[in-house]
Amino acid sequence: MQEKKIKLVIAVILAAMIGSLASTQASSDLWYLSLNKSELNPPSYVFGIVWPILYVLMMISAYLAYKKIYGIFLIQLAFNAAWSWLFFRFQMPLISLIDIYLLVALNLYITALMYRENKLAFILFIPYVLWISFASYLNLFIVINN
Repeated sequence: MQEKKIKLVIAVILAAMIGSLASTQASSDLWYLSLNKSELNPPSYVFGIVWPILYVLMMISAYLAYKKIYGIFLIQLAFNAAWSWLFFRFQMPLISLIDIYLLVALNLYITALMYRENKLAFILFIPYVLWISFASYLNLFIVINN
């Protein structure tokens, strides 16, 4: 039981580290500020609140269902991190849109695996899938309107 608790703590710490590596300071980026954004686009500070919560929920869910999702989960983490770099650092909204669509597809597959493996993992993963889906809409809006 102690080993499981240690693995969970490591998963949560890993989530925080990945989140900080992939995060950006969009609010200070002139390029991002100059874009036409959807009226549904949340204020920048919301992202700083939502993402840490989502990463913790995501890592707990991954911990609960890791036997079934380990490899594909790591792949989706890479797509998640790549999106921030593609969109903010390289300023490539169209390429980042392709990335996020692939990320949504991977996460829907992971969600199906989690549903069969562990219902709590499934429930904890849903907010992340919804947020990524919403982010794909925001990305699409930027591609169309800029």
